[in-house]
Order: sequence, then C-alpha cells, then structure tokens
Amino acid sequence: MSEKSDRVEGEHADYPEVHASRRPRPDGERTQTLVFLHNGMTGNWSWHRQVEAFGDYRVLTPHLPGYGTRRDEDWNGFDSAADDVAAFIADRVEAGRVHLVGLGLGGLVGLHVLSRHPELIDSAFLSGMPTVAPAAPARTGAAARLRIWGGEWFAKMQAGAFGVLEAAENDDVATATARAVAQDLATVALPDGLDEFEGPVLLAAGAKEPPHIRKGLDSLDGRFEHAQVRIAPGMHHAWNLEEPLLFNAAVRRWAERHEAHPRLDDPA
Repeated sequence: MSEKSDRVEGEHADYPEVHASRRPRPDGERTQTLVFLHNGMTGNWSWHRQVEAFGDYRVLTPHLPGYGTRRDEDWNGFDSAADDVAAFIADRVEAGRVHLVGLGLGGLVGLHVLSRHPELIDSAFLSGMPTVAPAAPARTGAAARLRIWGGEWFAKMQAGAFGVLEAAENDDVATATARAVAQDLATVALPDGLDEFEGPVLLAAGAKEPPHIRKGLDSLDGRFEHAQVRIAPGMHHAWNLEEPLLFNAAVRRWAERHEAHPRLDDPA
C-alpha cells in the first residue's frame, strides 16, 4: 500500500514517511502531493486515517527532527525544522507544489515553511497552532506531560485511545526533544514574511481546545494575503483522529476547491 521511506531502517521500522497513490484522480488530472506534519505529542503515525483516506494523492508524512526514527537527532528550533521539511519535499516531489497540512507543532513548523520556502507550497491547512504562550495552568499541565513523555507505553496509550495502535511503533519522542520543543513553545514568535505567501491558507482550531490556541488564531489575523479562519465545532486538538471524516473532508475541500468546509464555523 505504501512505499517505505529511505529514513526507515530495520525490521522494527516506524510508520512510513512516503505513501504512493493507490488510485487515479477522479478528474483524470496528474496525481498531487499532500504533506502532513504531525503534532508534538505524537508521531507521523497519527496521520494513519488520512493516509487511508487520500489514496488518490501521493502522501508524505515526515518525521520531524527528534521524533520517530529520528528520535536520536536534536531539535534545533522551528527554522531548522522548516528547512528540514523543505528539503524532504524537494527531494521527493519532482514537479508541482504540494498541499501542506499541519497540526499543533506541525502547524507551527508549517508556518515557518510558508515563510522560508513558499515556492514549494500550493495551499496550507494548519490547525491548533500554539502561537501565543499558554496561561499558568496550561504550562503546569505541559510540565506534567514532560515527565511521562519518552516511554513506549505513552505512545501506545495514545495510539490505542484513537484506535490506530497498529500504526504506532515504539516511542515517538525522546524526553530531551520534548523539553527542547517546550522551551521553544514558551517563547514562540511568528516568522516574518507570512504576508508574502500568495497561496490560500486555512487556519483552524478545535472548539474545545485550550483558550491560548483560539487566541493564537487572533495573532495570525492579517498575516496572510489569502487566509480564512475556522473553528471545528465540538472538536479537541487532535480532531484528525477524533473525527477523521470531517477532518479529511475539510482538507480535501480546501486542497481541491480552496473552500472552507461548511461544517466548520466562521468565528466572525
């Protein structure tokens, strides 16, 4: 069903990074590419339901630095991660731009990709970006999560909770990476030049996400030439797993028609 990534080695390889298209597009046009950037508390396996749904696309699910089979690598900040993602895309996409999808940490990395490598991206669908510092209770909760990150059982617990246990393999993130990411999130700053990206951008959040995530959408207001803001009603942070049918339909509608899905609420 999918190609093995050249970064995945050994018989205990993690979830693949490259997934070949499995059927032609209904409109007969050339196959396009979707790139999914995972959240900071999971790994690329968390896009399992999206890989299943987008069989008419070539799908890339890269491991961010310090995650998955790259968990022994250092996390060196958002600019470095964005350059890493851009190199990954450029090495695997010979013609045309890609549709970029990011969640949480992946959404923040996606913002930096748009700023630093806009020539690679056709459209972007970014959800749940923590672009402003959380309140004290949220920071306390994050610190507690750091103490349990890094264990194999934690990744399997998350995967099992969403019914995708078969997609997760071993632990996703080293504790050192989690701490480095948490430090960057505590002082997160939006990249410059976002208004120079000319493609369509959908900025989303789950209605049940923490307040600082919703507030982060306000910080992005006016940063793009062509952007829409939407709220996923009743959804928490990982709504790609919580409600994959809605998430997949929203991504497809945005990538193919540049329209927000009608079930997503306009906060205005």
